[in-house]
Amino acid sequence: MSTVSISPSATGHTIRDRVGAHHVVSFTYEIGREKIKEFARAVQDDHLTHFDDGAGRELGHDGVIAPVTFVSVIGTAVLPELFENLLIGYGIGDILHTDQQIKLHRPLRAGDVLSSDLSLESFRQSGGSDIMVTANDITDASGELVATTKTTFVARTGGNPESENFQGVLDGVLRQGG
Repeated sequence: MSTVSISPSATGHTIRDRVGAHHVVSFTYEIGREKIKEFARAVQDDHLTHFDDGAGRELGHDGVIAPVTFVSVIGTAVLPELFENLLIGYGIGDILHTDQQIKLHRPLRAGDVLSSDLSLESFRQSGGSDIMVTANDITDASGELVATTKTTFVARTGGNPESENFQGVLDGVLRQGG
Protein backbone atom coordinates (compact mmCIF):
# COMPACT_ATOMS: atom_id res chain seq x y z
CA MET A 1 0.00 0.00 0.00
CA SER A 2 1.44 3.38 -0.97
CA THR A 3 1.30 6.44 1.24
CA VAL A 4 0.21 9.76 -0.19
CA SER A 5 1.75 12.85 1.34
CA ILE A 6 -0.48 15.68 2.44
CA SER A 7 0.91 19.18 2.05
CA PRO A 8 0.99 21.28 5.19
CA SER A 9 -1.05 24.46 5.25
CA ALA A 10 0.45 27.88 5.89
CA THR A 11 0.26 27.11 9.62
CA GLY A 12 2.43 24.02 9.19
CA HIS A 13 -0.45 21.67 10.00
CA THR A 14 -1.90 19.07 7.68
CA ILE A 15 -5.61 18.39 7.30
CA ARG A 16 -5.11 15.25 9.41
CA ASP A 17 -3.97 17.51 12.26
CA ARG A 18 -7.29 19.37 12.05
CA VAL A 19 -9.48 16.28 12.68
CA GLY A 20 -11.42 16.97 15.86
CA ALA A 21 -10.88 20.72 15.60
CA HIS A 22 -13.81 23.10 16.09
CA HIS A 23 -14.46 26.61 14.85
CA VAL A 24 -17.28 28.79 16.15
CA VAL A 25 -18.41 30.96 13.25
CA SER A 26 -17.83 34.69 13.77
CA PHE A 27 -21.39 35.77 12.97
CA THR A 28 -24.99 34.80 13.68
CA TYR A 29 -27.76 34.19 11.16
CA GLU A 30 -31.23 35.55 11.86
CA ILE A 31 -34.03 33.73 10.08
CA GLY A 32 -36.43 36.19 8.51
CA ARG A 33 -40.07 35.40 7.83
CA GLU A 34 -39.73 36.52 4.20
CA LYS A 35 -36.58 34.38 3.76
CA ILE A 36 -38.58 31.33 4.87
CA LYS A 37 -41.28 32.10 2.31
CA GLU A 38 -38.73 32.83 -0.41
CA PHE A 39 -36.87 29.57 0.27
CA ALA A 40 -40.09 27.52 0.40
CA ARG A 41 -41.12 28.92 -2.99
CA ALA A 42 -37.66 28.23 -4.43
CA VAL A 43 -37.74 24.56 -3.37
CA GLN A 44 -41.43 24.27 -4.29
CA ASP A 45 -42.50 23.38 -0.76
CA ASP A 46 -46.04 24.75 -0.60
CA HIS A 47 -46.92 23.55 2.90
CA LEU A 48 -48.90 26.33 4.58
CA THR A 49 -46.71 26.30 7.71
CA HIS A 50 -44.01 28.04 5.66
CA PHE A 51 -46.32 30.90 4.65
CA ASP A 52 -49.04 31.38 7.25
CA ASP A 53 -48.65 31.98 11.00
CA GLY A 54 -52.11 30.53 11.64
CA ALA A 55 -51.24 27.28 9.88
CA GLY A 56 -48.08 27.03 11.97
CA ARG A 57 -50.00 27.67 15.19
CA GLU A 58 -52.58 25.01 14.28
CA LEU A 59 -49.72 22.50 14.33
CA GLY A 60 -48.35 23.73 17.65
CA HIS A 61 -45.71 26.21 16.47
CA ASP A 62 -45.42 29.92 17.32
CA GLY A 63 -45.88 30.87 13.66
CA VAL A 64 -44.28 30.01 10.33
CA ILE A 65 -41.51 27.41 10.32
CA ALA A 66 -38.79 26.86 7.75
CA PRO A 67 -38.55 23.83 5.46
CA VAL A 68 -36.08 21.23 6.77
CA THR A 69 -33.62 22.01 3.98
CA PHE A 70 -33.46 25.68 5.02
CA VAL A 71 -30.36 24.69 7.02
CA SER A 72 -28.55 24.65 3.66
CA VAL A 73 -28.83 28.46 3.62
CA ILE A 74 -26.91 28.58 6.89
CA GLY A 75 -24.45 25.96 5.65
CA THR A 76 -23.70 28.02 2.56
CA ALA A 77 -23.22 31.18 4.64
CA VAL A 78 -20.57 29.49 6.82
CA LEU A 79 -18.58 27.93 3.96
CA PRO A 80 -15.91 30.67 3.82
CA GLU A 81 -15.05 30.13 7.49
CA LEU A 82 -15.11 26.34 7.04
CA PHE A 83 -12.42 26.59 4.36
CA GLU A 84 -10.42 29.26 6.18
CA ASN A 85 -10.34 27.45 9.53
CA LEU A 86 -10.86 23.71 9.04
CA LEU A 87 -10.48 22.64 5.41
CA ILE A 88 -7.23 24.57 5.13
CA GLY A 89 -5.45 24.03 1.83
CA TYR A 90 -8.63 23.37 -0.14
CA GLY A 91 -10.76 25.72 -2.20
CA ILE A 92 -14.35 25.57 -3.40
CA GLY A 93 -13.12 24.60 -6.87
CA ASP A 94 -11.25 21.61 -5.46
CA ILE A 95 -14.07 19.81 -3.68
CA LEU A 96 -17.19 17.87 -4.51
CA HIS A 97 -20.06 17.84 -2.00
CA THR A 98 -21.06 14.17 -1.95
CA ASP A 99 -23.30 13.61 1.07
CA GLN A 100 -25.44 15.61 3.48
CA GLN A 101 -27.23 14.52 6.64
CA ILE A 102 -29.60 16.86 8.46
CA LYS A 103 -30.99 16.30 11.93
CA LEU A 104 -33.45 18.89 13.19
CA HIS A 105 -33.83 18.93 16.96
CA ARG A 106 -36.73 21.34 16.58
CA PRO A 107 -38.21 23.33 13.68
CA LEU A 108 -36.36 26.44 12.52
CA ARG A 109 -38.56 29.48 13.18
CA ALA A 110 -38.78 33.03 11.92
CA GLY A 111 -36.84 35.21 14.35
CA ASP A 112 -34.36 32.50 15.36
CA VAL A 113 -30.85 33.93 15.75
CA LEU A 114 -28.52 31.02 15.04
CA SER A 115 -24.84 30.31 15.67
CA SER A 116 -22.70 27.59 14.11
CA ASP A 117 -19.99 25.43 15.64
CA LEU A 118 -18.14 23.73 12.79
CA SER A 119 -15.91 20.70 13.21
CA LEU A 120 -13.82 18.40 11.07
CA GLU A 121 -14.99 14.93 12.06
CA SER A 122 -12.80 12.78 9.84
CA PHE A 123 -10.28 12.68 7.02
CA ARG A 124 -9.18 9.71 4.97
CA GLN A 125 -7.66 9.00 1.60
CA SER A 126 -8.91 6.45 -0.87
CA GLY A 127 -8.38 5.93 -4.58
CA GLY A 128 -6.49 9.17 -5.08
CA SER A 129 -9.10 11.22 -3.25
CA ASP A 130 -9.26 13.04 0.06
CA ILE A 131 -12.55 12.39 1.87
CA MET A 132 -13.52 14.82 4.63
CA VAL A 133 -16.57 14.79 6.89
CA THR A 134 -17.56 18.02 8.62
CA ALA A 135 -20.27 18.76 11.17
CA ASN A 136 -22.21 21.93 11.89
CA ASP A 137 -23.96 22.17 15.27
CA ILE A 138 -26.47 25.01 14.99
CA THR A 139 -27.74 26.61 18.20
CA ASP A 140 -30.24 29.37 18.93
CA ALA A 141 -29.64 32.50 21.03
CA SER A 142 -30.37 30.56 24.25
CA GLY A 143 -27.77 27.91 23.35
CA GLU A 144 -30.35 25.24 22.49
CA LEU A 145 -29.17 22.83 19.78
CA VAL A 146 -31.65 23.20 16.92
CA ALA A 147 -29.93 21.32 14.08
CA THR A 148 -26.90 19.18 13.33
CA THR A 149 -25.61 18.64 9.83
CA LYS A 150 -22.89 16.34 8.58
CA THR A 151 -21.38 16.97 5.17
CA THR A 152 -18.96 14.83 3.18
CA PHE A 153 -16.57 16.50 0.75
CA VAL A 154 -14.23 14.76 -1.69
CA ALA A 155 -11.15 16.34 -3.28
CA ARG A 156 -8.42 15.01 -5.51
CA THR A 157 -5.32 14.19 -3.46
CA GLY A 158 -2.61 16.68 -4.37
CA GLY A 159 -5.06 18.91 -6.25
CA ASN A 160 -4.40 22.59 -6.78
CA PRO A 161 -5.86 24.32 -3.71
CA GLU A 162 -5.11 27.77 -5.14
CA SER A 163 -7.16 27.14 -8.28
CA GLU A 164 -10.22 29.15 -7.29
CA ASN A 165 -11.00 32.32 -5.42
CA PHE A 166 -13.61 31.05 -2.96
CA GLN A 167 -15.59 34.26 -2.49
CA GLY A 168 -15.67 34.91 -6.25
CA VAL A 169 -17.08 31.45 -6.92
CA LEU A 170 -19.53 31.74 -4.03
CA ASP A 171 -20.73 35.15 -5.23
CA GLY A 172 -21.27 33.70 -8.70
CA VAL A 173 -23.38 30.84 -7.35
CA LEU A 174 -25.47 32.69 -4.78
CA ARG A 175 -28.16 35.14 -5.70
CA GLN A 176 -28.69 37.38 -2.71
CA GLY A 177 -31.49 39.91 -2.43
CA GLY A 178 -30.74 43.46 -1.39
